[in-house]
Amino acid sequence: LDQTFSARNMPEIDEAGKVSFHIIAREWRCKWSSDAGKISLTKAQEVLDKFMSEIKAVPHVEKVQRIVCGGCLDFKVIVSMPAIAFAQWETGGFDPEAAFLKDLGDIDGITAIETQTYTLMEM
Repeated sequence: LDQTFSARNMPEIDEAGKVSFHIIAREWRCKWSSDAGKISLTKAQEVLDKFMSEIKAVPHVEKVQRIVCGGCLDFKVIVSMPAIAFAQWETGGFDPEAAFLKDLGDIDGITAIETQTYTLMEM
């Protein structure tokens, strides 16, 4: 996979061609509960740990990041890769997304499980 982008071949979102990007990310997120010593947060981390090697084995993954907010009780996992490789992962259903989200959903205190796809650009 050629990961070299120039200003000419970088994907763009806007019609004017001024909003380009080189990375596409898939975010998996949920809310956790502060009840019972924040055990749902601990268990969410355990699910991430369980799937980490499988996530990192997705072809062309550049980064796996985890975000936790103690104020709004967010738990987020962001998987990012070059834009030119993203369609292949999308076609495959973002594997292992379904299994990861199912395991999150089995945790008492985990709510509002969602996904989102967005672009990233180093500025």
